[in-house]
Amino acid sequence: MTDQLKDRTIFITGSGGVLGSTYVRRMLDQGARVISTDLPGHRADALQEAHAGNENFRFYDLDVGSEEQIEEIFKRVLADGWEPNVVLNNAAITGEMLMGAGKPFPDFADTSVADFERTMRTNLTGAFMIARQMDRDIVGNWPCTLINVASMYALNGAHHPIYDGMPFKNFSAYGVSKAGIHGLTVWLAGYWADRKATVNTIAPGAVFNGHSDEFQKRVGELIMAGRMAQPDEIADVMLFLASAQSGYMTGQLVNVDGGFSAW
Repeated sequence: MTDQLKDRTIFITGSGGVLGSTYVRRMLDQGARVISTDLPGHRADALQEAHAGNENFRFYDLDVGSEEQIEEIFKRVLADGWEPNVVLNNAAITGEMLMGAGKPFPDFADTSVADFERTMRTNLTGAFMIARQMDRDIVGNWPCTLINVASMYALNGAHHPIYDGMPFKNFSAYGVSKAGIHGLTVWLAGYWADRKATVNTIAPGAVFNGHSDEFQKRVGELIMAGRMAQPDEIADVMLFLASAQSGYMTGQLVNVDGGFSAW
């Protein structure tokens, strides 16, 4: 264990996924206190089991699509004696998540408004509601930082042919929501500037999560590094953004995509 984050109390949404759980593990290793949240289920259970007994870890059930739950979450955390000074808007509906849930991937023409809005509710409106609650309960009371998690597809179009024959697809609401995430970042960065709060976006590239060799090959051909990222490689940059060393950064989009966005 080192102490890069020893003065940080970090609140994370969607912490049970491949990246979220990596952030939790690495941040605890760096001396942070970590407030982990996610929907109830096997991912949440696995996370709590992995860190049972760690006094620097706390878990709360949270649906970021629920305005009622978000309006109460920081009050609950503060009442328990934890004061977050870093918040990660990490929760998202992704293609891999939909695949795991057995959900279909309709063609764009067959995409329902309900499915589009459900993704936007989690990926973007949820991030807005978390930020709004920070404004009410945290910002201005002590220095803090918000890190919004976007994607390589936030400002770049999806290469649709790489998904041909795969069990999951890239879908329109995902890219739209992730583009909106950085819009939220730059708006808030200016709005909170005089209250000692910084806001940045991290845009991870393609992260390996048990993908087939064929999919890895297709993605690797689009990336300067020639391969997908390992979760810890994204976490390395997230640790910096969550640390005091990033204190002069605000309103920035940090691409961690192996050169995908630089072609």
